[in-house]
Amino acid sequence: MVIWLTFVGMKKIYIIGGGTIGRALAVVLQRHQRDVVLVRASQEAPAATEKIRVYLNDGSEIMEEVAVSSPGVIPVFDGVVVLTTKSYGNEGIAETLTGKTGRSPVVILQNGLGVEEPFLRAGFDLLYRCVLFATSQYKDKGDVTFKPVTASPIGVVEGRAELLEEIVAALHTPVFPFAASGEIRKIVWTKTIANCVFNSVCPLLETDNGVFHRNPEALRLAKEMIAECVAVAGLEGIRLSAEEVTERLLLISKSSDGQFISTLQDIRNKRPTEIDTLNFAIARAAAAKGREELAPITKALGELVRLKSGL
Repeated sequence: MVIWLTFVGMKKIYIIGGGTIGRALAVVLQRHQRDVVLVRASQEAPAATEKIRVYLNDGSEIMEEVAVSSPGVIPVFDGVVVLTTKSYGNEGIAETLTGKTGRSPVVILQNGLGVEEPFLRAGFDLLYRCVLFATSQYKDKGDVTFKPVTASPIGVVEGRAELLEEIVAALHTPVFPFAASGEIRKIVWTKTIANCVFNSVCPLLETDNGVFHRNPEALRLAKEMIAECVAVAGLEGIRLSAEEVTERLLLISKSSDGQFISTLQDIRNKRPTEIDTLNFAIARAAAAKGREELAPITKALGELVRLKSGL
């Protein structure tokens, strides 16, 4: 255990993904004296630094000059590796990281079901999953806003459970909190169901996350989707309460009132969306159990988001 503490304390934290969450996490960790490198997965460029400002929910702001690099420049990732990229790029990232992480743990901070599969197939054996409970948006010139809802849980997918607390200690700060969890699979399903609602209804209505606590009809539709998804989760041995998932959705809706979900931002910016690991992942899980009829609304809204993205 002492060896691992020394390892985490002395080595870098590599944050793969230069989006809003990756940028916020890099700035917050560096402000708390962690050794951070922000890795832009989609760009190959020489190592450099970038000044990034993060606007916090209490009205304050922090700015740090963060080291920025790219995968081709880094021969070995000798520290904690945190993925904040979109899940549709995981096949390529797993291939890029193969042979470069050694005994370094990889923490996947992404939405959706099955996002860890490319890394499992590639043989990563220190693999951890984090469920994000925070919101972030671009403000201007690469600066971002950041607002935590609650501590983001991290759990074991593959590897040593005794390392979990040390990984959490390496990443946790009061501004961007993390917590260890022994029920990460259940939490993944709960958050995925909420994300299915947010990432399909909000883009189709062209509205912000607060619509569900403001509009009874939007909430009614959300409850129908949640009931479908909870039934599918039950087929996978995940016992969830539709009422509790709805409460979680409303908590997120209220705390992120006025903010726009990532899928809507992706559509507006003509980028791919993560709908495949959300609505379609739920539909595939139902179909795999021979119960495709359990999730008609969830699948249909996913189809509409895919169509809208293509248009």
